[in-house]
Amino acid sequence: MIEQALLYLAGAFFGTLGFAVLTRVPRRTLLAAGGIAAVVYMVYWLLSLAGLSEHTAVFFGTTVGSVLGHLCARKMRVINTVFLMSAIVPVVPGLGLYRMMDSLGRGQMAQGGAQGVQAMIIIAMTALGLIVGSLSDRTIHKRGRRKA
Repeated sequence: MIEQALLYLAGAFFGTLGFAVLTRVPRRTLLAAGGIAAVVYMVYWLLSLAGLSEHTAVFFGTTVGSVLGHLCARKMRVINTVFLMSAIVPVVPGLGLYRMMDSLGRGQMAQGGAQGVQAMIIIAMTALGLIVGSLSDRTIHKRGRRKA
């Protein structure tokens, strides 16, 4: 299981790193972006192993990634989109959307519709996780400024 976790960590890290290079994020943010993506996928994977639904695991993973992305953006003085975009790469339901289109193309409307609904729920949970993480960061940051 440790080998599998390391493989998933490496896949999330390097996959996101490649995506970040393609989208031309600043070089100094590449390692942090890949690290955040690896954390997001590990949270997702561990919660899935613990028995939570895929939707719930995606939500919590994305929320953690959103908070980490905001913190890194503030520390590195870059826009948070650099990290938020990277954080969601490992949990984007690309395969689910592909299977939906494949089923619809073969005329299997019920199966394609079901796969599409599942993919859209994951997309909605990803967006909700980003929103909750952003609101959490704003609340924490606002409290920190008042005390200073």
